[in-house]
Amino acid sequence: MKTLADMVLLGDPRLYETCEPITEADLPHLAGWVADLHNVMSEVRAKYHFGRGIAAPQMGIMKRLVYLNLDRPMVLLNPELTDQSAEMFELWDDCMSFPNLLVRVQRHATVTVRYRDEHWQPQVWPVQDALSELLQHECDHLDGVLCTMRAIDQQSFRWKP
Repeated sequence: MKTLADMVLLGDPRLYETCEPITEADLPHLAGWVADLHNVMSEVRAKYHFGRGIAAPQMGIMKRLVYLNLDRPMVLLNPELTDQSAEMFELWDDCMSFPNLLVRVQRHATVTVRYRDEHWQPQVWPVQDALSELLQHECDHLDGVLCTMRAIDQQSFRWKP
């Protein structure tokens, strides 16, 4: 079982890699990967008091997998963002791979996420505001993009105690 000590941290080259798609052949590994992501998210929440989602590459699993735990756990396989709104909003973004750093970014107010669930069923999920931001952040991880790379300007960084 992976723990917080296994978290891939800022500067690790794996965070800048594009992940491979999940295939049906990967499904036997899915329960173990999800258990690892869930465990580490729980540890982050206990230590840093934040965490709604985690992408597989943050645990060194270089697959297109996102785990969310909002009001219930959700598994998104091969998520793709479509229908991104022209309307944008700004926020201070945080990340489990650099938990004490906040980064000011712009995100689309609404997006649609197309993905397969843990049963390999196709899903379509229109999201807005905080969920839109969350899904954009996690899907960026799958493409090797960090919120530090989306900073609005050079003054868009803040350390949190």
